Amino acid sequence: MSFYRSLQQMRTHNQKGVALLIDPDKMRDESHVKSLSELIRHTEISAVFIGGSLIVSNHFQQCATWAKKHIEKPIVIFPGSPDQITDQADAILLLSLISGRNPELLIGNHVQAAPRLAKSKLEIISTGYMLIDCGKSTTASYISQTFPIPYNKPEIAAVTAMAGEMIGMKCMYLDGGSGAEMPVSSTMIKAVRQSVQTPLIVGGGIRHEDQVREAFAAGADLVVVGTAVEENPEMLFALSGASGSL
Repeated sequence: MSFYRSLQQMRTHNQKGVALLIDPDKMRDESHVKSLSELIRHTEISAVFIGGSLIVSNHFQQCATWAKKHIEKPIVIFPGSPDQITDQADAILLLSLISGRNPELLIGNHVQAAPRLAKSKLEIISTGYMLIDCGKSTTASYISQTFPIPYNKPEIAAVTAMAGEMIGMKCMYLDGGSGAEMPVSSTMIKAVRQSVQTPLIVGGGIRHEDQVREAFAAGADLVVVGTAVEENPEMLFALSGASGSL
């Protein structure tokens, strides 16, 4: 089953999932990825995202290869640049930063990436990506040179998502960014959920299973965790298990 099809089924049947976001800079070697895969095997993780706004180590391809080799879950690219494309993955979220007005992140990078994507075997999922101000300036907002949507303005997120759906985007992604002080609010998630029919992904600032449940209750179909697991890999059990305890 395609990754997008699984998202659609979650949406249709009110099922929930948790994805783990891997930062290639944090994967020191293959043994690190293999150890992580052992944890993932015993959790309720639905998919593994790989990528980021700023990758310093320049071994995205190698990290994706390790992940594909050891992790028995869908590997989905969460790209921060046109360079983050590899066939060592199953799908790519083709992110358009619809919360900002940087033309490179709305269409420019996509033009650069299109020839490589056309030749790849990746499942391409057009995604309306919205950065949300969750209490702290993040790498994503700095690198994108855009202002995030204010935390207390759910109506802006809602109409932005609505516009994204109208121009054909297949899913929406609300992101507080890596290292966010708090998650996207339930009020904003609910406002977006009521405005669009597409699958809804939410990430950033989620460190506890209660926050995962709150996002699900507000309407998220897939919740993305990352920093909390980097800091304490054992958190993966509690965070992923929240999807099965609703």
